[in-house]
Amino acid sequence: MDDVPLYPLRFEAIFQHRLWGGRRLGEFLRQPLPDDGPIGEAWVLSDQPDQPTRVANGPLRGQTLRQLMEHSRNGLLGPDAAKHERFPLLLKFLDARDTLSVQVHPDDHHEHLLPPGQRGKTEAWVVLHAEPGSCIYVGFKPGVGPRELRQAMKEQRVAECLASFAPRAGDCVFLPAGTVHALGSGLLLFEVQQNSDVTFRLHDWDRIDAKTGTPRQLHVEEALACIDFSMHSGRPVVPVREGDGSLARERLVSCKHFRLWRRRTRQPVAVGGAGRCTILTCTQGAAELQCGNQSETIRCGDVWLLPAAVANCRLVPNPVHGAELLECGLTD
Repeated sequence: MDDVPLYPLRFEAIFQHRLWGGRRLGEFLRQPLPDDGPIGEAWVLSDQPDQPTRVANGPLRGQTLRQLMEHSRNGLLGPDAAKHERFPLLLKFLDARDTLSVQVHPDDHHEHLLPPGQRGKTEAWVVLHAEPGSCIYVGFKPGVGPRELRQAMKEQRVAECLASFAPRAGDCVFLPAGTVHALGSGLLLFEVQQNSDVTFRLHDWDRIDAKTGTPRQLHVEEALACIDFSMHSGRPVVPVREGDGSLARERLVSCKHFRLWRRRTRQPVAVGGAGRCTILTCTQGAAELQCGNQSETIRCGDVWLLPAAVANCRLVPNPVHGAELLECGLTD
């Protein structure tokens, strides 16, 4: 593996059964889904200890992201390699057919609550499709603190404490660790997050798991220990325009863990390079990704990792319909 030069990498999705999931991810990603159960998540870039994604293209096909980090970390991450033993981000698509639990994720400093090998979990969502009546809960309404929340939990009215909004396709939601949140039904989303799989459920709408016939486990005290009660949001982020013409893009999120932009273009544009790892996710349209002598077609739902060692690539959108892509990178 050490003798194989790095190149733009695409990975095989790992589908996750979830009680609240549906069957739309198969069509969106143009891949067959396992069995006929509800699939809530497709992990498209993962270095989780027990579920690393595998390269789907080129000479490194079949190698896991874990193996690449062990043998080619500098080439993947460039100057950021010394900071990260594991690939620092986890990327997913989510199909929320039903409402998710009201939940919260710990921060890195909640070490006593983190399982071995796990980190805190700051994340961001981009809404790809929202059915009429869909809802996203983010943060609390003003005046809600620990006492008010505990009382609401006793009286089965947790939803009354949560700030919320009706999402539209294109909305981006930023969820710093400690933000209480929940997805309503009828949503298809892209998610970028810290490389973590730690979730504490605060409330699950009295739902019964059909497989077990019992309610799912809650983690009330752990959740309360993590919640940032100052988070009063209930709305999507406001994009910030950067650049002009074909170079224009919208900055959606810039935090200490990652940065996320959206680019809509019908003109060719340079992507990646500069010695930094870049991840491209196509959300509409199509394009050709040209890098040296290699050319790859990018279609809606495709996710490509451009290693830091790869020189600038050129993105050539479909001249008629153009392309919309999310660009994700690590924070300096």
